[in-house]
Amino acid sequence: MDKLLKLRGFYLFLGLAGGSFGSYLTLLLKYNGMDVSQIGMMMATGTLIAICIQPVWGLIADRYNQARLVLILSVAVPAVLAVFYRFEYFMVLLLIYTVSTIFSSTQAPIADSYAIAAANKAGSSYGSIRLMMSIGAAVGAYAGGQYIENFSVSTIWLPFLVLNSAAVIIALTLPKQAEENHMMSQSFSQGVKKLLGNRVFLAFLGGCFLVNQTMAAFGTYFVVAFQSVGGSASHAGIALFIASFTNVPSMLYASKVIRKLGRERTLLLGALIYVLRWGIQVAFPYPSVMIGVQVLHGLSFGLFYIAAVEYVSQITSPEMQATGQSVFNIVFSGFAGILGNLLNGFLLSEGGVELMNLSCMLSAAVGAVLLLYVARSSRSKVPLPVSSNGLGL
Repeated sequence: MDKLLKLRGFYLFLGLAGGSFGSYLTLLLKYNGMDVSQIGMMMATGTLIAICIQPVWGLIADRYNQARLVLILSVAVPAVLAVFYRFEYFMVLLLIYTVSTIFSSTQAPIADSYAIAAANKAGSSYGSIRLMMSIGAAVGAYAGGQYIENFSVSTIWLPFLVLNSAAVIIALTLPKQAEENHMMSQSFSQGVKKLLGNRVFLAFLGGCFLVNQTMAAFGTYFVVAFQSVGGSASHAGIALFIASFTNVPSMLYASKVIRKLGRERTLLLGALIYVLRWGIQVAFPYPSVMIGVQVLHGLSFGLFYIAAVEYVSQITSPEMQATGQSVFNIVFSGFAGILGNLLNGFLLSEGGVELMNLSCMLSAAVGAVLLLYVARSSRSKVPLPVSSNGLGL
């Protein structure tokens, strides 16, 4: 089986598993007696610990030539541990989520190291592989909603286990180490110090942080928020399907948009669509609107994410590519996830959907201002050719 085909299948099953389980995990935890503030605290704690552990995974993968083993563990361990989400004790759930996150946190950089190398070798693009995860997430999210309606949210771990098992089987057929894998090839601390001395890069990270923390309101709390305004689990699945599926054309055509507008302006455009997306929900907090507005997901997250990955590749020197992507991933997925889970969980609990949506709109707006500074500070007047490097799930 061609490596490109294997990787597309791997990403597809990851998307199916994540879409059918991750989107409804909050609902499962509420079913077990937790409130949204506790859920936010649990997820923020797990993410913080995972950030600290992530460089260790890079060391194991590269220094000991065990990328495939790390990738398999990053999928298999969370799948097996999902069985224990049936417990109702907060400390047990916190432990399960933390251990799962420690392993799953390395999924993105390791999987992408394979995808980037395979795409480069085949003359393809990273986006053409990554979009399979969006397709899987779309189908999985819809199927998960139907599953909950017809069975029970308490057994949502079962399809997650089966689908991740299929991903593990595919991962077993990959080579022991990805070609061209340069992750963590230099001193992480030295690379970070150099990067953080760049004011434009700091503004970029700040903008990404403020924009992406709003995604916790979608990724973590959407189903709960949707039900709080009268929506059903099956209709939530439709909304999640629309959101994930719109990523597909965005990732397919992102390179064309970036070539036309430039990375910085594409980032700014994505951030402004985030503001619009949340603003619509502030003005019209109704289930039908919350479903319809998801058509903006691909234009907001899809364009923003691809442009951000390409921007990091552009602004960092060749010997600092791994460090630049690591710093971006820690801020974009790590710290933004911590703040997003804590803040949006608190706001949803204390002020309801309207307050959470308003906060997300304002956060995205401030992030857009920082990215406007990045766009204006860009030295390049003509967009550079788009790199095929990427990172992220």
